[in-house]
Amino acid sequence: MLHGDRILVTGVATPDSIAFATARAVLDQGGRLVLGAFPRDLDAARDLAATLDPDIEVLGLDLCDREQVDAAIARIGAAHGELDGLVHAVAFSPRGALGGDLTDTDPADIELAFRTSAWTLSATARMLRELAPATGGSLVGLDFDANEQAWQVYNWMGVCKAALRSATKYLARDFGAERIRVNLVAAGPIETRAGKGIPGFEHLLEVWDSTSPLPWDTRDAAPVADAVCFLLSDLARAITGEVLHVDAGYHAMAAPLTPEQRAARDRGRQDGAKVSRPA
Repeated sequence: MLHGDRILVTGVATPDSIAFATARAVLDQGGRLVLGAFPRDLDAARDLAATLDPDIEVLGLDLCDREQVDAAIARIGAAHGELDGLVHAVAFSPRGALGGDLTDTDPADIELAFRTSAWTLSATARMLRELAPATGGSLVGLDFDANEQAWQVYNWMGVCKAALRSATKYLARDFGAERIRVNLVAAGPIETRAGKGIPGFEHLLEVWDSTSPLPWDTRDAAPVADAVCFLLSDLARAITGEVLHVDAGYHAMAAPLTPEQRAARDRGRQDGAKVSRPA
């Protein structure tokens, strides 16, 4: 799908992350990679990149730091020229903003969660505007569908994700004239480092298991990565301001499945009725 497009994937840190699964999928689809990692994760990200291709460049990149963003723009421009797509796979919340009393959260924790998880989307949009070819580009961010309901375990991070979704629409409006598309993929729960850091994360796994009409493998980020590649590609050339759900259909269900429906779904999983793309 990507036909040699140069893609920057940010937030690479661990082999179980959606960011790393996306990097692998970009290569599988014929793209070329640059990776960005938070400075403390830089060595780990370089080790991961070497398992894909030893020539992949990995940049230390804190998207909250405008000077680092400017340095990354200059480095990518000098070394690679243009950038066709960018994946925003960055989110963070102090534990104080997850769980507990919503009204008793330290404002500094809320501000850090918002700046990291929502504001940085505008930083990546600025990067792509500076580096995209005249034909445009594609920015894809990662979302969790916490906007339609209040989760027991998500608290201020849910508010930040709602802001991320709103920012996507405004950026899609402002960047359309430059042929830059801005979209999100709303993924179901994946057992990543970030996911496991959410207090009560096991609750999310339980509700997905009881409700999603398709089987959902919490250890397999490949379906999410494939959807990101679709939105990066020219196949999605007329899609912007959109949220694509890759959650086994959970978001569309008003109530849990019946025991009979769950049993039929699980039989299909066990019988291999739908086999995911191998890692």
